[in-house]
Amino acid sequence: MNTEYGQYTARGEVRFVRLLPGSVERVWAFLTESEKRSRWLASGAMDLRVGGGVELVFNHVNITPHTEPVPEKYRDAACGHPMTGRITRCEPPRVLAYTWGEADGSDSEVTFELTPESGGATRLVLTHRRLGDNRDMILSVSAGWHAHVAILIAKLADAPVPPFWSVHAKLEEDYARLFDAANNR
Repeated sequence: MNTEYGQYTARGEVRFVRLLPGSVERVWAFLTESEKRSRWLASGAMDLRVGGGVELVFNHVNITPHTEPVPEKYRDAACGHPMTGRITRCEPPRVLAYTWGEADGSDSEVTFELTPESGGATRLVLTHRRLGDNRDMILSVSAGWHAHVAILIAKLADAPVPPFWSVHAKLEEDYARLFDAANNR
């Protein structure tokens, strides 16, 4: 389950299902607390109420111990890249959703749904929707979530953390094949 590719469940939508090591409360903290979230995704303030602001500051060079080159197309977003949004749903510690501010002014939305599982684990269903028709953005988002959640799983398990950029590049290629096959390209 934790290595399966995300599924394109609708036009402009990708969904991931993962089994995370740790309680729902612990995973919720890694989604909502800036210091913990900065270890796998991005730092930044989050006002945990519907309509509350979300600030994500991506610093990809700090989420893994690996030193590797940043792909040219992501150089501007590699270190200290900000993104803002608004909370659209907040049901602690089970559901968190917020808009994902895009450079072109259109906002997509990401939803995290947490369900307790046996053995103290948590089932995560992550859905990113309203991605539009921009193939490059859909591939980047798909590979990005896949790589970021793999890092989250490693951090929660206190296990070795995979590199980000090389994994992301490989996943972008994989998602391109999946996306093109799903869209008969």
